Amino acid sequence: MSDHATSAATEAFVAYRNLLFTVAYEMLGSAADAEDVLQETWLRWVKVDAEQVRDQRAYLVRITTRQSLNRLRTMRRRKEAYVGSWLPEPLLTAPDVAEDVELAESVSMALMLVLETLSPTERAVFVLREAFDVGYDEIAAAVGKSLAAVRQIAHRARRHVDARRPREVVSPSETRAVLESCRRALEAGDPQGLLDVLAPRVVLIGDGGGVKHAALRPVIGAEKVVRMVIGGLGRAEGTFTIAPTVVNGNPALVVHLDGEIDGVMAVRVEDARITGLYYVRNPEKLTRVESETPLTLR
Repeated sequence: MSDHATSAATEAFVAYRNLLFTVAYEMLGSAADAEDVLQETWLRWVKVDAEQVRDQRAYLVRITTRQSLNRLRTMRRRKEAYVGSWLPEPLLTAPDVAEDVELAESVSMALMLVLETLSPTERAVFVLREAFDVGYDEIAAAVGKSLAAVRQIAHRARRHVDARRPREVVSPSETRAVLESCRRALEAGDPQGLLDVLAPRVVLIGDGGGVKHAALRPVIGAEKVVRMVIGGLGRAEGTFTIAPTVVNGNPALVVHLDGEIDGVMAVRVEDARITGLYYVRNPEKLTRVESETPLTLR
């Protein structure tokens, strides 16, 4: 490939990099794997004469989708051997992402967990159609299915997700208010204060990856969650500090123990109460929250 052609390919790839990363991340739930997919996408893209491609965005999304599908299938085997519950890798995102309601929901921890219940092809079709409004014909080319099959898959995936996603979108300000009450209760070690912001059937999911202590299975019920969380903070040796942040396009909390990051807490809020509490402690999933500048998606 000539220097001019390489330059054109590089320019196109850089222009769509944020979009491609978000497609891969929403399909995989892992920023590290999404970066690997982008590397594989680049290696294939650089062999193509970019100037001869009519729609570079669609072509790059197609490569990224196919590589993500390949990676999804290998990740499934890794997850089967994972110790305890698996949560998506948290992404530190720019504050303006939270103001884009559709984008913020599409990368939220709550919805990413719902996407885990789809098959790889269903997930690819749903992400491309619902999050990025990709045409059915382009999706069909990306996943290697007929147009009719893709329409059926999209309908099935949407119905599946709609039955499990939050009933209504909660504003960032409402989520921040609930999190602030949660933060004060946690820092004060106040069981009643925490109980007041939890829904009766709240679900706590912790992810320690077998490296950090975390509940191996989801904990259901406000009183059980309070006992586990307040008890865990009380047993820790050191000083906890809890600060607001923006993770996966939504307000969240980052927890430090003696100045070192201990975990990231994301929530699902409905009717001004926390119905889902997601605490990622696995150190391998915290490097981006700890060391990277916030991402601007798309």
